[in-house]
Amino acid sequence: MAAETPTRVAVVGGGSFGRNHLRVYRDLPAAQLVAIVDTSEQARHALAAEYGVPAFASVEELLTAGLNIEAASVCVPTVQHAAIAQTLLRHGIDVLIEKPISSTLEEADAILATAEQHSRIVQVGHLERFNPAVTAAVPLMNKPMFFEAHRLSVFTPRSLDVDVVLDLMIHDLDVVLSLVQSPVAEVRAVGLPVLSRKVDIANVRLEFENGCVANFTASRVSTERVRKLRFFQPHQYLSLDFARQDLLMIDVTAAASLTPQQLEAVFAAQQTAEHPSQGLSLRKVPTTPGEPLRLELEAFVNAVQTRTTPRVTAQDARKALALALQITDAIKQHTHRAGL
Repeated sequence: MAAETPTRVAVVGGGSFGRNHLRVYRDLPAAQLVAIVDTSEQARHALAAEYGVPAFASVEELLTAGLNIEAASVCVPTVQHAAIAQTLLRHGIDVLIEKPISSTLEEADAILATAEQHSRIVQVGHLERFNPAVTAAVPLMNKPMFFEAHRLSVFTPRSLDVDVVLDLMIHDLDVVLSLVQSPVAEVRAVGLPVLSRKVDIANVRLEFENGCVANFTASRVSTERVRKLRFFQPHQYLSLDFARQDLLMIDVTAAASLTPQQLEAVFAAQQTAEHPSQGLSLRKVPTTPGEPLRLELEAFVNAVQTRTTPRVTAQDARKALALALQITDAIKQHTHRAGL
C-alpha cells in the first residue's frame, strides 16, 4: 500500500521538462512539491512565485536547507545527469532521471552502483512506456517479428546537446526492447546533421537474436509531427499511435495476400466502420486515456512509497542507452564509408 503521508519531492531543473514535472507534482495527491533547483536566478524567482516553494541555485544548497527531501526529478541536460543523480542518491533521495539516463555507459554504471550502495530507487523517464496505447499492447504480445517505428518532429532548439537518436529515437528503442525481450544481433544505421551540429535525422535497422526485425526512423527536422509504431506477429497486425493513444489490431489470417500498404489502407478506411470488409477482423483495442507524464510520476511516487521496482528501471535505461550509442557508432561508420 502507498503511504498516507505525501512524498516530499523536489525538481532539479526548471526548463521545459522540469516545468512539466512541477505542474504534475503540484497536482498529485501522493506527492508534496517542496523545492525547486535551477541555476538561473530569473527562473528561480519566477518558479518560486508560481509554485509557492523555495528555489535553490544548486543541489548542494537544497541539501543543506533541511527540507527532508525524499524523492526528486532530475530534469537537467543529459551531461549533468550522473553527477546530480549520484549526489541525491548518496543523500538518501530516490530519483527519477529524465531520459536518456546519462551520456555514457560508464556514467550509467556509476548511477546503478550508487543506487545499489545506498538502497535507493532509480526510475528513468522513458515516457512512452506509460502511454495508454503501449500499456494496452503489452498483454497482446505474441512473438512479434517485425516493427516499423516513425518519430518525426519539427525543429526546435531544445535538446541539441544530444543527437536525434538520444533525443527522439530512444523512446521507440526502449519500447521495442521491452516488447521483444531478445538481445540485438545486428545494427545498420544511417544519419545526417541538417540544422544542428549533431545527427538530426536517422534510419536504423535492427535484427534481434530471436529473428525479429525492427526499422526505426527519427527526425527532428520534419514538417510534421508523427509518433507511430506498427508491428506484425503471427496472424496479427497492430498499429499504435502514441499521440492519439490509439491501438488498432487486425487479424491478417484472412488477408495474407494483402501488402502492408493495402492493410494500412484498410485501417484508414475502416477505423470507424462497424462491419469491416474483405474478411478482415479489425478492432480498436480499448485504452484508458491519461497523460503519460502523470502516469509516470504516479508510478514513481508509488515505487518510492512501497519500495518496489519501478516499471522503467535504471537497468532498462542502460540497455536503451547502450543500443542508442551502438547506433550512433554505426552512423559514424556509415558516414566514414560514404565519404560524407
